[in-house]
Parts: sequence; C-alpha cells; structure tokens
Amino acid sequence: MQNFNYYNPTQIIFGKDRLAELNDHVPANSKVLVLYGGGSVKKYGTLNKVTEALQGREIIEFGGIEPNPKYTTLMKAVEVAKEQNVDFLLAVGGGSVMDGTKFIALAAKYEGNCEELLEHGFNPVPAKSALPLGMVVTLPATGSEMNMGAVVSHNGSKLPVFSPLVFPKFSFLDPTLTFSLPVKQVANGVLDTFIHTVEQYVTFPAEGRFQDRTAEGILLTLIEIGNKTIENPTDYDARANLVWCATNALNGLIGSGVPQDWTTHMIGHELTALFGIDHGHTLAILQPSIWKVRKEQKHDKLLQYAERVWNITEGTDDERIDLAIDKTRAFFESLGLSTSLSSCGIKKESIDEIVNALEKNGRTALSESGDLTLDISRKILEDAL
Repeated sequence: MQNFNYYNPTQIIFGKDRLAELNDHVPANSKVLVLYGGGSVKKYGTLNKVTEALQGREIIEFGGIEPNPKYTTLMKAVEVAKEQNVDFLLAVGGGSVMDGTKFIALAAKYEGNCEELLEHGFNPVPAKSALPLGMVVTLPATGSEMNMGAVVSHNGSKLPVFSPLVFPKFSFLDPTLTFSLPVKQVANGVLDTFIHTVEQYVTFPAEGRFQDRTAEGILLTLIEIGNKTIENPTDYDARANLVWCATNALNGLIGSGVPQDWTTHMIGHELTALFGIDHGHTLAILQPSIWKVRKEQKHDKLLQYAERVWNITEGTDDERIDLAIDKTRAFFESLGLSTSLSSCGIKKESIDEIVNALEKNGRTALSESGDLTLDISRKILEDAL
C-alpha cells in the first residue's frame, strides 16, 4: 500500500425529513447566501424548507447556476457575496451547484485575479481563506458533498479546482429530495458513481485490500440497485443506497494508498465541453473502450474485477476480461445510456478536435502510470465510435 494522508472534516446528516436541523449547523446570526440551479428546488418545495429552517438569519438567494457551472455565472455570485458581506454559503442542488459554491467560497476571499484559481489542476490552489459552506444534496452523483474538489467551465474547458479550505462543514443527504429527479439524471448519477469507483480500483495491484473490497461493495451495490432505483424512484432503501454510494465513491476513502486513473473523466470533460454531452453519459461511452485499449496495463485488476464483481471465473484471462467489459457495457445500456460516440452524432472527423482539446488542456500523460499519450487517447476515441 502506498503512503497517504487522509483528512475529511465534513459532517454528514443522513436521512429523511431532517432539513429542520439546518438551524443547528448554520452559525446563528450569519448572513447566508443560498445557491441553487434551476427551478426544481422551488417547484418541489426544497428551497422553502431550507429558508424556513434558517429563520432568524438574513438570507440572500442566487439561482441559475447551470450544469457544468460557468466561471462567468459564478463570478456574479461572488459579487453578491462581497457586496452583501455574506459570511456563510449554502448550496442546494447537485454536483454543479456544489462545485460552483466551492469556487465562490474561494473567489470571494481571493485577493488576486480569480481566473488564477483555475490554473492549478489537481494541486491545491494558493488561497489563504474561503467562506465556510454547507450542502443540501438533491442529486446523487459527484460526491462533491464530502470532498474538496470542484470543476468549473471556462473558455471552452472544464477545469479542476482543489482546496482543503472548501470541504463542506456539513452536508444533508435526504434521499427523498432526489425522488423527483428525471430518469436520465438518475442514470447519469449511477454512472458517475460507478466510474468514480473503478478509476480508483481498476488500476494495478497495490495491496490495498480494504480499499479494493470497499470499492467492490460500491460497484455490487450499484449493479443491484441501479435499475431498481430508476424504475421505482420512491423506493427509499434503493435510493438511499445510491446516495450513500455516491458520497463514498469520492470522499477520498477508497482512493487512499492506491493508484488512481482519471482518464475516463479527463477525456469525458472534453466531450462535454465540446459537444454538450451529459457528463455521466460521456463516461458510459468511454470506459469500455479505455479498458479494451488498456487491457495489458490493467490486466491483473481487470481479472479481479471480473471475478469479484461479475463472478466470472472460467475461461482464459482474455476471455474473462472481455466478458467483464461486455457485462459492464450491458449494465450501462440497461440504464438507458448509449455507449458509442456515433450515437451522440460524433463522427470520426471530430476526433482531431477532441485530441487537440486534450493537448490544449495538458491532458497528454494520463492514467495511473502517466503513460497514456495523445496517440493512445486517439485509439480510445476511435474504438468508442
């Protein structure tokens, strides 16, 4: 097992009908900026429950944070936070709202040009302070409610922002708040959680036995409840398991002390930025092809994945790996997500544009070993057609 530091200060408040407890977690007398996306939090009464729970505090609302939150939109919220002397941020929404709120928390206290916060990749930004923040989660997918990362869209790119200053103080996870989600968003959430998990698991052996078994537990749970929670959205136990899997897939636990490979997300971000494909859908398209192209490098862990997740124990190594990839693809498609670029209208002529975007954004040495070049990314994209 590799050396690691693990730190996670976020308090999780999990379960139904707990929003009234916000009053116990947001500092008294604070001026709260409540951030959200579209109108669904108003339509289904979530925003009203939040504001009721925060009575006695001055509340300012900022809506309209879009999927793949834009820097320009977030900077408008930063202006509000500064002008109103806000001292606490509360995100009410899914991953985009949560990510955007983290950026706002940093930018509202940053003394330089806030675009500089987008220039540090996966390294912590050089910020000295941030506004405190909390989350009310309405879409299980990104795990942003229990980590220090965010992704912000700017100038045609999706850019990571990391800082330990933006770990949420708390996050409310009420599965019933997700019952009204459209089927496609739930499917994308299952996919995002699944890929977060395998990108920390299907790499190479590192004697991270606890991490492997925990990752396998998440994957098996998603396979068990993925279709169930789509077909029966008000099945509390199924949705509760999805919510908790999404959080634990990216709170740092299963990735501690083991190699990680974020190739699927890095190429997927370019597909979203260039063609507007839903983030979760890009992952469904790319993952089977990445494993096909990288079978040699991931041989041992793909065999382990085949046996422990799909119970494939017979045949040659290649046969078992290929069957595991096929079963994975079939699972993705069973959720209603296509697994080819052509199904999204992307043709072979577009591959140059994608590869050029990868190069522009410095994504030229991907994978757990840093050996996945632009030529290999091209092969993956060609296979995914």
